[in-house]
Amino acid sequence: MRDPMLIGFCFFFLCFFFPSLFTLVFAGDPFAYYDWKVSYITASPLGVKQQVIGINGLFPGPILNVTTNWNVVVNVKNDLDEPLLVTWNGIQLRKNSWQDGVSGTNCPIPAGWNWTFQFQVKDQIGSFFYFPSLNFQRAAGGYGGIVINNRNIIPVPFGTPDGDITIFISDWYTKSHKGLRKDLEDGINLGPPDGILINGLGPYRYNDSLVPNGIAYQTINVEPGKTYRLRVHNVGISTSLNFRIQNHNLLLVETEGSYTVQQNYTNMDIHVGQSYSFLVTMDQNASSDYYVVASARFVNSSVGDRASGVAILHYSNSQGPVLGPLPDPPNEYDTYFSMNQARSIRWNVSAGAARPNPQGSFRYGQITVTDVYILLNRPAELINGKWRTTLNGISYFAPATPLRLAQQFNIPGVFKLDFPNRMMNRPAKVDTSVINGTYRGFMEIILQNNDTTVQSYHMDGYAFFVVGMDYGVWTENSRGTYNKWDGVARCTTQVFPGAWTAILVSLDNVGIWNLRVQNLDSWYLGQEVYVSVVNPEVNDKTELPLPDNTIFCGALASLQKDQAQRVRFSGAPSVANASTITILTAFIIMWLNIFFK
Repeated sequence: MRDPMLIGFCFFFLCFFFPSLFTLVFAGDPFAYYDWKVSYITASPLGVKQQVIGINGLFPGPILNVTTNWNVVVNVKNDLDEPLLVTWNGIQLRKNSWQDGVSGTNCPIPAGWNWTFQFQVKDQIGSFFYFPSLNFQRAAGGYGGIVINNRNIIPVPFGTPDGDITIFISDWYTKSHKGLRKDLEDGINLGPPDGILINGLGPYRYNDSLVPNGIAYQTINVEPGKTYRLRVHNVGISTSLNFRIQNHNLLLVETEGSYTVQQNYTNMDIHVGQSYSFLVTMDQNASSDYYVVASARFVNSSVGDRASGVAILHYSNSQGPVLGPLPDPPNEYDTYFSMNQARSIRWNVSAGAARPNPQGSFRYGQITVTDVYILLNRPAELINGKWRTTLNGISYFAPATPLRLAQQFNIPGVFKLDFPNRMMNRPAKVDTSVINGTYRGFMEIILQNNDTTVQSYHMDGYAFFVVGMDYGVWTENSRGTYNKWDGVARCTTQVFPGAWTAILVSLDNVGIWNLRVQNLDSWYLGQEVYVSVVNPEVNDKTELPLPDNTIFCGALASLQKDQAQRVRFSGAPSVANASTITILTAFIIMWLNIFFK
């Protein structure tokens, strides 16, 4: 018989000295801990030394690799010279808009401070990314990937790949993010990018006259005959990009958390803020390496030639370097190619996702729409002497007090729940006007693009159904063209110039959520709105409480205590120590089994 005093002492010892291990052993859902230092580092992606934003010295930043329902804890130290927030592109943050990392929900992390984000990746799977949301900082980097894996009990609708590779494609400017935002404020367009990066690196020298010597480029090493999952994210600021791999098919299997009907593509237009997963089989003879290309779309040919990102796909049995021209992009003058490609992406309604029930059980086409919003954007215009962009004639003004905090503390005058559901016949204005969403309502949003460039729209806190898009002006009759069965559910959709895109979204996630254009130039100048979703019944189960480490600012600044008392670096182990944790946890479980038999 075991000595109960000895058992009690040992149990106390374990709980006291290994609290995080105790949590891992006994808690329902695991925790993944990360400590980040966000700082400027020097890089030369296009051969010119410049300041970029790195995380723990990495550009791009580290990948958050977790499993659905895990709790993610990210402690961010801001070593920049200006305020910082990080937002989680596509993570729905169920019941927890407090962690959204945008100006409407969070006070910024001041320079020199740290703040800990904590959220659960509840009932989600797929490919997402994070980035800094303030002050045009995404133009300098600070982005990285998020991989959310299925739980083992949920089948995946394809065989296990032999490898998992994340690829970031982005337009890039050698001018600093501060210089770029100053240009926008002065009415100067960004202009064409100086180049396209792949994983933060410049192009392989496929053309001696277009690509300078000495630029570092990405090499993707693969084994012949194997199949890899490529997660491709357009983390750029304003340019649609066409992604392709020479002589290889891209089998589309997932986009932004939804399994898709599996189709082969020779290339894919990936618009700003969008993410896709492809299965690529290494089925070529490897007579040489192969080009991996991300090239600018919807620009003139001279810019397109200059602005191509090129990496190398290298088989282990490759017989030499790749030579010759890049694989051809789509015809720039075929205006319907990209739209038809987007229409061809369908939801796999027979596949399980994060939850075991089939996705097709949610028959969105049979739900009654409760609210309709037609959002019209226009090119930048002067409003009160400043260059601004608008939705329905309103350019969003970010108040000193975040909207969600103002709502929580009943502070009057910060925002108004009066955003119009269509364009009003009045002059454009700058205002803090919010959409009053209906909790558990079903909202139809028509995005009408009156600009001259492709616009990507994103909604935080949700995945919406992309049910239709076409050129021209949307009318009531356009609903007859909607896909009411297997329109893909995603968080970012494109709207072509002179065209519209229709989405449907079920407002079941309480909070205040950002609906924005992903094109950073238009977003920075005010092309965004927030949607307030409030449960009219007081019920703590529909939203998590105000975090203990909340940073206060604006009208609530007096509530802010000293930084040292408010937030500390987590003493928890990082995910880098996961193997050690696993070994120690197994040891503890074995020890407990011995003593409690």
